This record gives sequence, structure tokens and C-alpha cells, in this order.
Amino acid sequence: MLRILCLVLCGLLTTARADPGALLRLGMDIMNREVQNAMDESHILEKMAAEAGKKRPGMKPIKGITNLKVKDVQLPVITLNFVPEVGIFQCVSTGMTITGKSFMGGNMEIIVVLNITATNRLLQDEEMGLPMFKSEGCEVILVSVKTNLPSNMLPKVVNKFLDSTLHKVLPGLMCPAIDAVLGYVNKKWANVNAPMPVGQMGTVKYVLTSIPTTTASYIQVDFSPVVQQHEGSIIQLADAGEALGFPEDYAEGSSQLLLSATFLTAELALLQKSFDVNVQDTMIGKLPPQTTETLARFIPEVAEAYPKWKPLVTQIRINKPLEVTMKTGKSLLHLHGTLEMFAARRPGKALAPLFLLETHFNLKTQYSVRENRLQMSTSLDRLLSLSRGSSSIGAFNEKELTGFITDFLQEAYIPAINDALQVGLPLPDFLDMNYNLVELNIVENALVLDLKLHRPGQDLPASCLHTTNRLHAAGEPTWSPTTRATSLDEE
Repeated sequence: MLRILCLVLCGLLTTARADPGALLRLGMDIMNREVQNAMDESHILEKMAAEAGKKRPGMKPIKGITNLKVKDVQLPVITLNFVPEVGIFQCVSTGMTITGKSFMGGNMEIIVVLNITATNRLLQDEEMGLPMFKSEGCEVILVSVKTNLPSNMLPKVVNKFLDSTLHKVLPGLMCPAIDAVLGYVNKKWANVNAPMPVGQMGTVKYVLTSIPTTTASYIQVDFSPVVQQHEGSIIQLADAGEALGFPEDYAEGSSQLLLSATFLTAELALLQKSFDVNVQDTMIGKLPPQTTETLARFIPEVAEAYPKWKPLVTQIRINKPLEVTMKTGKSLLHLHGTLEMFAARRPGKALAPLFLLETHFNLKTQYSVRENRLQMSTSLDRLLSLSRGSSSIGAFNEKELTGFITDFLQEAYIPAINDALQVGLPLPDFLDMNYNLVELNIVENALVLDLKLHRPGQDLPASCLHTTNRLHAAGEPTWSPTTRATSLDEE
């Protein structure tokens, strides 16, 4: 009984797993493009055709035909359909001409139109931790057959000869093409879990949480990103508290990448030291001169301590973990730290401390993508709190400084933050994805990148061509004797 209770509790804990950090939803748009690109880049059908006439060890010659060659391979049309909890069903429609010397002594041509079908099961490579497709149940399905064999030959003789020839040629020729195409697609996952730098501060690695899941509309890949500082320590992602999910208003077949606010928080933690800033310029943007004389307008005690004006030096230190929060349409970066002001004395003299303020302020965050990295720019949203920590000029009302500090943050501090953010945050490298055309949307607790293709996808048929006969990669062919091959001289 105790063991059963333990198993139930473990199951509940597994179900309530921690926020994966990033989710990828692959629609049919990207999968169509990748399989088509793999077919085009590999030139696999042409290569298979070139291999058809070559003698291979252990391969028996085909009776009734010599000098076998395959030519005129047609541009394939590819149709894909998701198979829930399995992967993708693939159909490649193409055609070709098989030539050679026939058993009757003349030149023979067989023009075939066919479909190659297979189920591409989606798995996870246990050694590399990468998604991978593996084909199962490859079949070659004949749509039509035309031949130049004389029309007065006995149909049974012709069909038997074509049956023997096509069964021996096509499955061994075409089914390896499916495996080769999947090999190309699988290679394009190779870099997805490789560490990617965030400036000089650390790296981000997108690690699969589990085997990707397939539904009737998309493939979902859950990532548990590893954010690692340069010295080796890993920044843990905070528990988001709520399960991540995609909004439902995206087009059928489209693809999205979701980055959680907790993941972005961990990534920005790599840059937190860059948010510590020293400002010693006297003239900054539209601000009045940064001197003790200007400061004395708000704190009269400064004039008493420094009758002659001195340049100001301001140090801002972020001393608590930063945090990214997101509500629909708005993202904020929360910063807690100290702002300390000094009076600069003669060169070689130490800075004279004036006061230290505890601060909490928010930055409004805008997102974009450049060179396949997520870019951020900020502007001041609100100065939320300002309290005096220490003072060498006596007690004063720090609230009088609210306007002065707000303007200082906007003009002097925010530009320094935006400079630090220019390193960009890495996005997962998969399937040659080009992120530069994405549309970004801020939703509850996450940023969604609506992935757009860099070139329009080809219009594909909803299903394969109408089929008649199946030739299996292994096993006996099924050739319908009622379906007579058409003679070319009959047309």
C-alpha cells in the first residue's frame, strides 16, 4: 500500500513539473519547408536514379531486362500530415522513366508515376539529447504505368514482367530516399543544445525537457534552458507558478517560440554586473550641469557643505536580483539598488561621499530581433521608491530629489543599460530558422515569437495522387491483374 501511495505521489510530482522555460511549437509551415529543402539540397532522387544501373554486391540481376537505367525524374511534390503521438506521415509524389533492353530484344521504356509513403516517427536521440525522425513502413505506391512494349502481347505476360521489374527496382531505389531526406532534417537539429554566448558573461543552452510531442496540428518541443555564468555557476530559473501555454489566436499550421519571463530573468542575470554604472560627466543630454550647485537647489545642505561648486560623480549599483514581469502588451524590468552621489575634488583626491539612496525603479522593455538574437531596449517606466540610506551632509527630505533622480535615470542611466543589452540574447538554433522576420507579442508571463518563413512555402496538395498498386520495401508486391499497363503506342 505504501509503495502504491509513493507511486501516485511521484506521478503527481512529475505532472506538476517546473516551468520548462521555453516552448517551441512547430506547425506544418516549417515542416513542409524543411522536408522540401532537404529533398532539394540532397538531390536524393537524382542520386538514387544514378545508382539504379550500377552493379552492387549481392544484388541479383533482373530477369528480362539489361542495361537498366533510370532517367527523367520528375520534381517531387511532398505532402505531410501530423500523426498524433507518433510524428509525421510523409508522401512524396514523383515520376520517372526506366529504360533498358527488354527480353524481346528491343529498347524498353517504362514510365511510372508513383507515391513514396512512410511514417516518420519523432524520437529523441538518447546520446545527443536531440530530436530525430526515423522512418517506418516505407511503401512505393504505383499511380500509373506506361510502357512501349507491343500492345498485342499477352496482358498476363506484360503484367508479370512489369511486376517483377518494378518490384525489384522501385522499393530499393526510392525508400532509401526517405531515410536520406530525414538525415538532412535531423542534422539541422545538431546545434540546438550547443552553448551560445551572452557577451562575455556566460552562455545559454537549450536542453530538451522530454521527447517532443505530436498533435494533429503541430509538434511541441519543451526546453529547460541552462543559463550558465562565465565562471561556471548555473543560474536557476524561478518557478513561474503557472503552466506556460500558447495563445489560441495563431493561424492553423503556423509556428511559434515562447520564452517565459522567468527564463528572460535568468538570462538578464548574466548581464546584471553590466548594470552597475559610474557617471562622472558634467553635461549629460538635457540635464542641468551635474554639480553640487545644481544639487543644492533640491538639498540646501549641499551648498553649506560646498560653497564652491564641485562636479558630481554618481554610482548606481544593482544589489538585488533583477526580475522581468510580463502582462499582455507590456514587459517591465524591475531593478533594486543604490544610488550614491559624490563630490569630485582635485585630481588625486578621493571622492567625497554626499549621500546614498535605496532605489526601486521599473524599466519598460521593448523587444526586437536582429541577426537571430533577441534584442531589448528600455525606457524608464516609474521610480517606485527612494529612501535615504546614509548621508554626510545631514538629514534631508529625499522625496525632494524624486524629479531630479527620475530625469537622471532617464538621461544618464538608461542609455548605459541599453548599451549593455546590445549583446542580445541567443535564440534556439534549429532547422536553419531565420528569426529576422518574426512578429513578437507580449502575453501573460511570456514573450511569443510568431515564426515567419524567409521565403513563401510551395502550395502543396492536400493528399497524394490517387493510388492503385503498392510495392512494399519488404514482402510481396500487390499488382492488380485487372489494371493493365498502358502501351505508349496506344496513345
